[in-house]
Amino acid sequence: MLTSFHKMHGLGNDFVILDERPAHLPLTPTRIAALAHRRRGIGCDQLVTLRPACAPGADVFVRFFNPDGSEAGACGNASRCVADLVWRQTGNAAPVLQTRAGLLPTRREADGLVTVDMGEPRTNWQDVPLATAVDTLHLPLPGDPAAVSMGNPHATFFVSDFAMLAQGNALEHDPIFPDRANIGFARMDTPEHMRLKVHERGAGVTEACGSGACAAVVNAVRRGLAARNCVVELDGGVLRIVWSAQTNHVLMTGSATTAFEGTVDLAAYPS
Repeated sequence: MLTSFHKMHGLGNDFVILDERPAHLPLTPTRIAALAHRRRGIGCDQLVTLRPACAPGADVFVRFFNPDGSEAGACGNASRCVADLVWRQTGNAAPVLQTRAGLLPTRREADGLVTVDMGEPRTNWQDVPLATAVDTLHLPLPGDPAAVSMGNPHATFFVSDFAMLAQGNALEHDPIFPDRANIGFARMDTPEHMRLKVHERGAGVTEACGSGACAAVVNAVRRGLAARNCVVELDGGVLRIVWSAQTNHVLMTGSATTAFEGTVDLAAYPS
């Protein structure tokens, strides 16, 4: 069956977006992994599906899938791309996205960038989640990371260089993370500027991770290392993260780009 798709990216973090609002598609973890394959499929860091919203006030229900077929609760860069796509389709410059992690209000800025309200960070060990009751500001791991949930689990290591990046896969699967975790490595250049690299859960090192940038700034503020308004420089470009002291919500602003559109025969991929 031929199905249309959009290939989009946020700072090089790329997504295949499939529209299930007209009808559900025969997607399985195996088929999603095949579509995400860089050589045998379309190729992406995450596959995203759109369905009719079922929550009051939401415009579209968005699901995020890692390239191994597992589901993620949230993705900041993909949320910006979906917001941009909805704006281009409907003219709605402030769509509200329903996700498994909650409602994400968005808005298109005058300069064409997109802001997503990623909600409140969750810092209790049960909410990350972690396997045992520990202080999320200082996990009992070499390198002394901090942990937080931004709708998905994150651990941030504060480093002077990025030699630890090679340990990302092992850290993702550490027993302290029962659902695995996204692993960020942050270098604070100034309190207002962070350099960040992220090993994403199920995807490996990506050019950018929106929720990872949010998590890194939250953890840096908690550690007294960063201002609440911080520029995060990733391999793919720059995000501006604001952790509001008034609302406790984290706002992320960055670009959303359409690479190309096409059709794919889902039946040609294993189910």
